[in-house]
Amino acid sequence: MARSKDKSPDGFQGLFKGLSSLFDLVSSMTEEGKEEYSRSGQATDASGKVRGVYGFSIRVGLGGKPIVEQFGNIKKSEKGAEIAEVREPVVDVFDEGDTLLVIAELPGVNEKDIKVEAKVNIMELTAGTKDRKYSKDLLLPCEVEAAPIKSSYRNGVLEIKLTKKK
Repeated sequence: MARSKDKSPDGFQGLFKGLSSLFDLVSSMTEEGKEEYSRSGQATDASGKVRGVYGFSIRVGLGGKPIVEQFGNIKKSEKGAEIAEVREPVVDVFDEGDTLLVIAELPGVNEKDIKVEAKVNIMELTAGTKDRKYSKDLLLPCEVEAAPIKSSYRNGVLEIKLTKKK
């Protein structure tokens, strides 16, 4: 991982440069009429096998508020970048009136390896095979019934419909 060449005593120059880049990106998204932007990559070992996946997505939410979500299994730690065994999938939630539609990207697993549990306003999603594992606890925008009313899994994309509590 590259070290910053920031010579300021408290490192704020690099922080402000990063925030400035983020604000510039959101501003250009607004000007171009884009509602979503994402960037991702992979880290491989010497044999060429993919060991890590990283990325982020930015969506423009209500009132123009940017929503930034990270995904992957490369996490920042005190020692630098570390590759975790479990990946965090990309997940989107859509309000459809009486239901919530949750869409999660889980490539490389089978439907039988996916577990979903909804409790009050939290959905726990886990999936895994020998080679690939995913996990995410998702805070939902409202309370939902405990059982999904409909789910489907095709081409690595899981769709779940949850009924809102009345």
